Amino acid sequence: MLAIDGGNSKTDLAFIGRDGTVLAALRGPGASHEDYGIEGAMSRLGEMIRLTAGQAGLEGPGLVATHLSACLAGADLPEEEAALTSALLAGGWAETAVAMNDTFAVLRGGADESWGVAVTCGAGINCVAVAPSGETARYLAHGPLTGDWGGGFGLSYAVMWHAMRGWDGRGPATALGDAVAAHFGLASVRDVAVASHKGVITEDGLIKLTGVLFAVAAGGDAVAQSLVEKQATEICLMAVAAMRRLGMASAGVPVVLGGGVLESREPLLLEAVHRELAAMAPGAAPRVLDVPPVAGAALLGLDQVGATADAARRLRDHYRSSQPALA
Repeated sequence: MLAIDGGNSKTDLAFIGRDGTVLAALRGPGASHEDYGIEGAMSRLGEMIRLTAGQAGLEGPGLVATHLSACLAGADLPEEEAALTSALLAGGWAETAVAMNDTFAVLRGGADESWGVAVTCGAGINCVAVAPSGETARYLAHGPLTGDWGGGFGLSYAVMWHAMRGWDGRGPATALGDAVAAHFGLASVRDVAVASHKGVITEDGLIKLTGVLFAVAAGGDAVAQSLVEKQATEICLMAVAAMRRLGMASAGVPVVLGGGVLESREPLLLEAVHRELAAMAPGAAPRVLDVPPVAGAALLGLDQVGATADAARRLRDHYRSSQPALA
């Protein structure tokens, strides 16, 4: 079986035996259909699949896998998932294939069963809920246009917004301005804004301001702490609203927290998420994802081919043992 977790900036692939053994794995560049179109994305994936198949000793013509489980960023609509599934099948890399949004990989990677809720807070923010019946509740996850707030980009722009207003007097005083300037080695937050306007500081640079935010919040800055609290509220609102749409009672429901912002395990953010989720959804069981999302894609694939519970445990054990130790 072939598992793929495809993000905008990187792609993880793994060939998995039916017994849950990881036969080969590879991390490659992004292959998003949003950036390259479906044809371009398949071309990039095809090269990575060939390299991974070579590692697994599966080189040669014809099919290389029984099933392909792909969890892909930007697969937000059913028609997008269908189009990507068709393209994967046309690639000839597996007998069967399923493409779905990458949030499903976070859910399956963090939940013991195939149901629950997952909130991904990375560059952006998204959520999916799956009831025990298999019914799902999803979000469009197209940013402010569809009511979403937060994630790395949202937080970073909020940091700049408050830092600038604190600097020029339109808003309350905050240590964010000086911290942002120091982060980029500039004299003031105004200089940061100018450098960003001129393209000297890119969006990839700005997104790193999430670390600045958490450091300033930990120091007691009220404005920074309010942003951390707002992010926690948004995470919990997404999870709880999705549960309600499915009529799920909250007690015992796993709520998997994934994406770089949440997987950084910042204490202030996680404490706020636990506190607010307990108030909104009593008995829900939040947990931070402890395996890479590609493991979730692989577990979904093992479910599809009817693998045993022992196979799932073997797969989880492999990825947990290969994860960096957490402080």
